[in-house]
Amino acid sequence: MADEQKQLQALSDEYQKLQTDLQTNIDARQKLESQQQENKGVQQEFAQLAEDANIYKLIGPVLLKQDRAEAVLAVDGRLEFIEKEIQRVEKQIADIQSESEKTRMAVYQLQTKMQQQQGEPVA
Repeated sequence: MADEQKQLQALSDEYQKLQTDLQTNIDARQKLESQQQENKGVQQEFAQLAEDANIYKLIGPVLLKQDRAEAVLAVDGRLEFIEKEIQRVEKQIADIQSESEKTRMAVYQLQTKMQQQQGEPVA
């Protein structure tokens, strides 16, 4: 019975860790999605600009003039990177959810087994 109690505690601790990891990954995905929306907004602004419009980039406290092609390329590159990161994080979330469900079922089965053993008369 003591071994089962230790095993139950270990499974419960693992489940809690998985839930924490899951929340961390969900937060990361939300941050990436926010960055993605921001960069899509910049991309739309670039599309509306005249070809000869000046584009400036804020570097520290200074605004520096930037070539249009270079700026568009940088934003497109960031969007591509962010999309790949979102896919990577979503895969991690799916993996953690799967592992979490397995651990939850193991906890449930062990609890059920322990309850059944408590209900049996001791010989």
